[in-house]
Amino acid sequence: MELRTAASPKDVKHYTTERLREEFLVEKVFFEDEIKLVYSHIDRIIFGGAMPVSKALKLEAGDELRAQYFLERRELGIINIGGDGIIIADGVTYEVGARDGMYIGRGTKDISFASADASNPAKFYMCSGPAHMTYPTKRILKDKKAEFSYDVEILPENKKELGCLEDSNHRTINKYILPGQVESCQLEMGMTHLEPGSVWNTMPCHTHDRRMEVYLYFDLPEDAFVMHYMGEPQETRHIVMRNEQAVISPSWSIHSGSGSRNYTFIWGMVGENQDFDDMDDVRMQDLL
Repeated sequence: MELRTAASPKDVKHYTTERLREEFLVEKVFFEDEIKLVYSHIDRIIFGGAMPVSKALKLEAGDELRAQYFLERRELGIINIGGDGIIIADGVTYEVGARDGMYIGRGTKDISFASADASNPAKFYMCSGPAHMTYPTKRILKDKKAEFSYDVEILPENKKELGCLEDSNHRTINKYILPGQVESCQLEMGMTHLEPGSVWNTMPCHTHDRRMEVYLYFDLPEDAFVMHYMGEPQETRHIVMRNEQAVISPSWSIHSGSGSRNYTFIWGMVGENQDFDDMDDVRMQDLL
């Protein structure tokens, strides 16, 4: 598990490109037959990827947590961006297809990941935050009908189409984990897809002092990129992002991007407030 410390906005405005990438960018999230995790001191989020190919992968606590098992004091959200996969949580097997997700509650001891087809492996992207309450484990279906009691279909109001092609930001926000759909202690998670011809996400931009956020950008060909914008509204910086790379956004920072083409990204948030609309909007004309 890689450790990332918090950073002050007063310091970040002086960072070189190399230092900015070192502090906030995760250049590779998915490794064949490995679980890659990053532990950020910012709101104590842990995020990363599991890519099982030839074997199942077990989620361990690691020395960093000083815990008996990973979810002893935590909760976990997962979205699969690869081929069909399998998650086993305390002996219960869940088939998690492409673009489906899961919420696994605090106290779940044994978690492992596998792929249904090694030639098209699952890529489980996950975010975890500290939890003081236990909520039920749920499988979250993006475009399928519920089959079991633990299934949750994304509610129509949580599939929001926003923006327009004229503003280059026609996109659909799919909210997976948030109050009213899949209850959690503090974690929120979802996925936003931009339509062809649209390249801007989260613009007009905002900050939210009550929670931090991590983005994972994907669905990008090798020669494409996203310019991810961060920093205080009057001290903006950018990080060039490639396919399946993640970036940490502190609560004081904007988090927005423009791509060389359309793309998809997963957003994961932890903090003290789960109100999705609790944000401090920044006017376009106030950005510097």
